[in-house]
Amino acid sequence: MNATLSVEEIVKASARLHGAIFHTPIQLNLNLSERYGCNVYLKREDLQNVRSYKIRGAYNFISSQTPEALSKGVVCASAGNHAQGVALSCQKLKIVGKIFMPNTTPKQKVKQVRMFGKEWIEVILIGDTFDDSYNEALQYCQKQGMLFIHPFNDYKVMAGQGTVGLEILNDMDVPIDYLFLPVGGGGLAAGVSTYFHEKSPSTKLIGVEPAGAPSMEKSIKAGRLVMLDKIDKFVDGAAVKSVGEKTFAICKELLEDIVLVPEGKVCSTILKLYNEEAIVVEPAGSLAIAALDFYEDEIKGKNVVCVVSGSNNDIARTQEIIERSLIYEGLKHYFIVDFPQRAGALKEFVNEVLGPNDDITRFEYVKKTNREEGPAIVGIELKDQNDYELLVDRMNNKGFRNIHINEDPTLFNYII
Repeated sequence: MNATLSVEEIVKASARLHGAIFHTPIQLNLNLSERYGCNVYLKREDLQNVRSYKIRGAYNFISSQTPEALSKGVVCASAGNHAQGVALSCQKLKIVGKIFMPNTTPKQKVKQVRMFGKEWIEVILIGDTFDDSYNEALQYCQKQGMLFIHPFNDYKVMAGQGTVGLEILNDMDVPIDYLFLPVGGGGLAAGVSTYFHEKSPSTKLIGVEPAGAPSMEKSIKAGRLVMLDKIDKFVDGAAVKSVGEKTFAICKELLEDIVLVPEGKVCSTILKLYNEEAIVVEPAGSLAIAALDFYEDEIKGKNVVCVVSGSNNDIARTQEIIERSLIYEGLKHYFIVDFPQRAGALKEFVNEVLGPNDDITRFEYVKKTNREEGPAIVGIELKDQNDYELLVDRMNNKGFRNIHINEDPTLFNYII
């Protein structure tokens, strides 16, 4: 295995991948271009044959190995997309694979892995997090003498992911000023930035992480690899406690900046892409586009490319995506409200506290005996975020004492 990542290795990876993957399109998006006053192009890895770029790294890794190294098969650990890439690679190359996934992996992703791998793979559900399944997979490898395919911290994997950058530059007929790359473990960002650094050095390379899992951003700031104690797992395709040592070494040198996107912003972007473009993306797949708001001034009049990394979304998460989006946009608020325990209190709240466009979406109240007031959990959806202050003023003026749960993460997660 090479000790470094080079453009030559990415070119070799592209040759190995020929016929095994889709050469995904890069498309000028008119809505986004008009919104930001620039030319926004989307590299559509959500249209890949496993609906994410991950097959590039997995296939390149396996197809680079000797028959002896592959004789007992391969093992990987993944929460979804890497697993699908390994599964399809095993089926295409006729290699036995053992795929370790957390018990918390959405059923849709588990089903897809089995479908892509067919009889060549076995899915082993174990542990509650990626780290749990990862540790189990490593132990299994050692006991069985099988080959482990890391989801990102491997040069062959990075070279495969780097072919995304090769395709972008081959397909674009104008210079690229900005390239936005989602960052999870860093394999895609490391591979693509390596290729761009040599072939398009004037392009500004911007990494994008979920705000609840800023492992690359924290590591770059600290100048060393940082392991996060706790992460928000919502953006599951990009939420890792630690990036790779090898990916970190490359990204800290080549990425111009890291943008942290709040999970609620991710959800708003998913919904806009679906409603305006009929594009279905997973949370990680929306990161690069969501980051454009944070670079709105810099990108005006420029040529901008966003990598849409995947579309393996579970429809069962739709309600949570809508909820998180409304909260982020300031349109959904939860309160603990003390109601006077007298007849007509709720009617007064509805008629004199709620605005004409406000809607109660949740109400939980239990009457307490021998008390003047009783608390209720009240969820209120607004039409305009500016109506929030008016709503709170009316509650206070009418004597409805309240606690805004949105502003207390511990209380919010416990109750809502």
